[in-house]
Amino acid sequence: MNRINQLFHTKKKNILSIYFCAGYPTLEGTVEVIRQLEKKGIDMIEIGIPFSDPMADGPVIQDAATQALKNGMSLKILFNQLKNIRPEVNIPLILMGYLNPIMQYGFEEFCSSCKETGIDGVIIPDLPYKDYQETYRSIAGKYNIKVIMLITPETSDERIHTIDKNTDGFIYMVSSAAITGAQKEFNEQKKEYFKRIENMNLKNPRMIGFGISNKETLQAAWDYAAGAIIGSKFVSLLGEEKNPSKAINKLLESLQ
Repeated sequence: MNRINQLFHTKKKNILSIYFCAGYPTLEGTVEVIRQLEKKGIDMIEIGIPFSDPMADGPVIQDAATQALKNGMSLKILFNQLKNIRPEVNIPLILMGYLNPIMQYGFEEFCSSCKETGIDGVIIPDLPYKDYQETYRSIAGKYNIKVIMLITPETSDERIHTIDKNTDGFIYMVSSAAITGAQKEFNEQKKEYFKRIENMNLKNPRMIGFGISNKETLQAAWDYAAGAIIGSKFVSLLGEEKNPSKAINKLLESLQ
């Protein structure tokens, strides 16, 4: 069983997934960040592939991606860094990145490298659902790589049901149509969106991301979905502390 499916099979609620950008703050630090996140009890990790034009990301993650690229991070280097990760890290690992660098690498080669290094799934925010269905779904399936699709408050019920029917792993619920970035709380409009999706009784578990940075937003995500994804808050702390263990400790303290 794919590790993503295994996680949601064994833990139904209060799942915590953390995003960070590969190659930030240092080129060689990626594996240590992953090790420390698992050591501190994080359930799942999203490893960002740095890209020069990350349209869905706010300034914190944009800056991290820019620095990672300056540090020399590339997909080839990332896969090389991850080639020996699996004997020591057991939680699901997901690559999150934009289509351009993945297509330059070659999509089938990318999926093959994911399988070789023990990556369980991918999130590609700018991959059109139609293209996924017609071209990429079968290739990813061949390597048992889960392609995780995003939905927003603007996504129609019909599209959500179609995504739910034709994907496997989990559905990434973007909390708002805005870019990534920390928020103090989710307003009633966002909570109504969470409730609407919850009442659709989808087969896939849901994870809520974008804007989760404190106890209030984390609890709201846990109330309405299987779990929460934290990105910008952790990336900020990683940039400040430079030490993954200290950054994670500070993050976990801020969520209590």
